[in-house]
Amino acid sequence: MSTSTRPRLAAEPRTITGKKVASLRREGKVPAVVYGHGHDSQPVQLDAHELELLRRHAGRNAMLDLALGKGKPTPVMLQHVQEHPVTRRPIHVDLFVIDLREEITIDIAVVFTGESEAVRKDGGTLLHQRETVSVRALPDALPPALEVDISSLVDFEATIHVGDIELPEGVTLVTDATEPLARVQPPRVAEEPTVAAEAAEAAEEAAETGEASATEE
Repeated sequence: MSTSTRPRLAAEPRTITGKKVASLRREGKVPAVVYGHGHDSQPVQLDAHELELLRRHAGRNAMLDLALGKGKPTPVMLQHVQEHPVTRRPIHVDLFVIDLREEITIDIAVVFTGESEAVRKDGGTLLHQRETVSVRALPDALPPALEVDISSLVDFEATIHVGDIELPEGVTLVTDATEPLARVQPPRVAEEPTVAAEAAEAAEEAAETGEASATEE
């Protein structure tokens, strides 16, 4: 029997709901909800410190084994973390129960690696057309992120498309493969000052012509 390598997160049943959950946060607890595959929505509470340590090492859509009481750990996905707008500390967490035998569709973050000649030599700006792409796979086959090498962006005409991503085995692309993923925007030439200067020169010439005409008159 194989042993799970997923991070383990302990939880306790929660009876406090509504505005009263503020008291939980003062006690170092984070309110959460467990729901999903064949699982009725259940309010639970997590240890804030343990959750923070886990988030430092687990990325978006992290797969966890949720230990609720003395029961058997349940595979869940850290689907959504609501943060305080100022402190950025988690104030509520959604934990989605998953079936490891069924494929799921989910958005995976795209991480750009390498170096673009159009950026380094030609002073262009890398434009991220998409931050995530949608894929389908068994839960344990889902990567934490998808790396994309931008070294193929050698000029301002080059574009990396979603279909150029090298997917791990067992992962199927759901997003349209023809959608652009990244390109390099040329540096903005100082055209506006030139136009302004030309306009100023034209105005001066017009003024001089006007003055000359007035003198002749």
